[in-house]
Amino acid sequence: WGTAAVGDAARFAARMEGKVYTGEDYKTKFNPRDYLKTYYAFDSGTVAENEILKFLLNNLFETFSPGGVGGDILIDVGTGPTIYQLLSACEAFREIIVSDYLELNLREVDKWLKKEPGAYDWSPAVQYVCELEGDRSKWQEKEARLQRTVTRLLTCDVNQPRPLGSAQVPAVDCVLTLLALECACRDVDAYRAAIRSLVGLLKPGGHLVTSVALHLQNYMVGHSKFFGLPLEKETVEKALQEAGCQVLKSQYSPINYSEAYCINEGLYFVVARKDPGA
Repeated sequence: WGTAAVGDAARFAARMEGKVYTGEDYKTKFNPRDYLKTYYAFDSGTVAENEILKFLLNNLFETFSPGGVGGDILIDVGTGPTIYQLLSACEAFREIIVSDYLELNLREVDKWLKKEPGAYDWSPAVQYVCELEGDRSKWQEKEARLQRTVTRLLTCDVNQPRPLGSAQVPAVDCVLTLLALECACRDVDAYRAAIRSLVGLLKPGGHLVTSVALHLQNYMVGHSKFFGLPLEKETVEKALQEAGCQVLKSQYSPINYSEAYCINEGLYFVVARKDPGA
């Protein structure tokens, strides 16, 4: 406990004074393992983070349940070093493409997909989703299914008009992007442009599923502080509507991250549909 308190104190000091990293800084300052340990530890010391993860897993389970959003291809934009967001989607799509700005994050995901030694242990999240689906004991089958369903790992940059660069990707049925754009976009105009470019990856009638940490100021990874763009619910919905989408479902939770790690005010989960005539 003492070392945790000292760690918190050092993090707090870094937050108060340190440089705020953004853009290219991610390539040298973002440590995927520190990020996973902070936000996805699944232990009793990270109550707020556990509640946020459950909020996301519950909404993803509802979204991708039978009769919900599904199809051939889903692309996850800003995957980070995590796979929790794909646990329900892998039941609803034939193929999943993951993408991230950082090669290091993709390497972390690839380790898990290939069951390499030292891969992050996602079993608590997998078991939680299997429990939502009705059978906690099937978690190893769920892992195997997701490992089969992810077919490609691509680099992406949401601040480019073509976020996937020169990669050849057909129009997809669903774009998923969780807790990513508010970290990558420097202002609201850049956020709107990123939403437009992601909607451009969709087939007409396809779905965009997103979650945003609202009023985000910054977040800590180890002792490094990263930029966050403060967004409001209305800004998110307006950006989707301006990009030619109809908001089908939105869910707000007043939940916040632990203050030592991240400053935000609530979480927002949205399912939107691209105009079938677009």
